[in-house]
Amino acid sequence: MTAIGYDIKGGIKYAKITISKRVDGQVMTEQTHLGRVLDEKKGIYQNRERGVFTYDPATDTYGKPPASFVPPPLKRKGSRERLILDFGDAFFLSEYIGQKGLGPAIDALSYGNPDTLYAMIHYYILCNMANCHAQTWYEGSFVRELHPGANLSSQRISDLLASIGDEWSQREFFLEYLDLVAKREGGNNILIDSTGLPNSIHFSLTAISNHNGVISNEVRLIYVVQQHTNLPLFFRYCPGNVIDVSTLVKTLHELKAYNVNTKFAILDAGYLDDQNIRELYENRISFLSRMKENRKIYKQMVEKHLSALETKENLVEYNGRYVYIIRDECEVVAGCKAYVYICRDITMRGLESAKLFANAKKKNMSPSDVYDALEGQGIFVLFSSRPIAREKLLDTYYIRAQIEQIFDITKNYTNLLPLRVQTEETFRGHLVLVFIASVLAKMLQIDLKKTGYTVESALLNLRNQKCKVFDREVLPQESVKKVNDIYKTFKLICPNSIPRKVADMFAV
Repeated sequence: MTAIGYDIKGGIKYAKITISKRVDGQVMTEQTHLGRVLDEKKGIYQNRERGVFTYDPATDTYGKPPASFVPPPLKRKGSRERLILDFGDAFFLSEYIGQKGLGPAIDALSYGNPDTLYAMIHYYILCNMANCHAQTWYEGSFVRELHPGANLSSQRISDLLASIGDEWSQREFFLEYLDLVAKREGGNNILIDSTGLPNSIHFSLTAISNHNGVISNEVRLIYVVQQHTNLPLFFRYCPGNVIDVSTLVKTLHELKAYNVNTKFAILDAGYLDDQNIRELYENRISFLSRMKENRKIYKQMVEKHLSALETKENLVEYNGRYVYIIRDECEVVAGCKAYVYICRDITMRGLESAKLFANAKKKNMSPSDVYDALEGQGIFVLFSSRPIAREKLLDTYYIRAQIEQIFDITKNYTNLLPLRVQTEETFRGHLVLVFIASVLAKMLQIDLKKTGYTVESALLNLRNQKCKVFDREVLPQESVKKVNDIYKTFKLICPNSIPRKVADMFAV
């Protein structure tokens, strides 16, 4: 017979498993320590070995507590709850999520404790530290009042990441999110690129990568960005040893499964081999990309047009730089007509020439060698499946710099690196939180563009506004001019008083 017994030590209730057996006519009793009792009715306990867990004596099985369960706060000896909290950044971000309509997409992840999910989204944007510090941050932030049911213990954060990293949860999220974003003007025009996530985690996704000559142990992260809005649309990941060219078609097919029918894509040269080019033509997806120098058609086009390139009618201005451009037509792949643009960047030619002259003597180059080397300097070739006016070509192509900005945001603002997860399940959930945080950070970057504030400086100024916590209300403190200006930009009004969701948690 299995039963649970209880002891009280130092005012704390502890549980133990008691198993009674009859051996040779005598009743023998075995006891196993379960740990501290967190919820007697639900059978939830805590010990050092298992953390927080459930135990069912009827089946003698252990399990995980429901995501909605929040253990009672530990009272540390001599400690007091903070009654003055960082207010402005948390209040602003919560209101901003509502303004942008992202709530339904976040809720579609269907995590059992929404407070934990929203608290972690705030954490990924507002605090660039490891997840093990989330609870400490939470105790000093107004997020504690916005989402009082959050459980940010390390064990529960791991459970959250594993849950929202589930394929079903991600699909529900992207269905809601893409319905919000992809239906906007130009929603079917995209950018695709990838970045490496170096790590030493022992799971199947980490592999040796040789990307553009850089060798590392990594996972490849693929982002799709909407050209018109600059917002991240979608992400995928693959083992580090999978080359870019292998991922293009699969990425486009996944987008199509989410009802995003790509019309025009700007791609890195690494994605386009002959097979992928044919696939793009067959699916009527227009594209623009740089042409690799090792293609036969590259050498043919440069040789054909180089002598006539530098003329007045071929000169085009782009962002303060001047480039000679000639357009021609060819079959880049058999049966696939393309438009080829032979370009010479005057600024780049000057930089490359200066470098060439500086090294010519060291390399024992003759004047003839230098002349030959000068011929190809500043030259690059773009090609597209549809004609693009020369005046618009570079503006269109260099939109792809937006995706580099997104990767910069993920790595510097949203806790993407270093990777601090141990399983593929929690890794997927980590990428979901990073994606949501990068969307919000990019939206903020766009909205702050004319204000002179960066995302980081705006949130830092907002954090300086504090609030005082009383029994039944939270009282935001006076805000300085910089904070008022940010609120005004986003048409937000800071309330004088906010009713508490948990009125008696921190009595004053």
